[in-house]
Amino acid sequence: MELCKLSSNASDEQCAAMLQAVGDALYAMGGKWKLRIIIALFNGNKRFNQLQRTITGISARVLSNELKDLEMNGFVKRNVNAVATPVTVDYQLTEYSNTLEDVVRSLSNWGTMHRKNIKHQIGKK
Repeated sequence: MELCKLSSNASDEQCAAMLQAVGDALYAMGGKWKLRIIIALFNGNKRFNQLQRTITGISARVLSNELKDLEMNGFVKRNVNAVATPVTVDYQLTEYSNTLEDVVRSLSNWGTMHRKNIKHQIGKK
């Protein structure tokens, strides 16, 4: 699918479809924390407090809400171990979350490039 540009051959329908798809993706993954939570879970299951320590700056309330959203959208699974005393809960990525690997890698590469670009721009001044 071609990007919607003024000089592009993309039709209005293709552009509208792309806008819809990006809107859906941003709805599911948007915000400051969701991708960070997923990245933190790429290395394996974590309990709530482990996640909060790993993701600096996130409050417990926000982490709880984001985990609920990620679970609702099929990216994270909540595991309750009722046999343990006390009861423990950990979070793991679902198979579906693996579909985000290319997105996360691309965003990471772009972010690294952008940081270098900004440092270069500041260095010129």
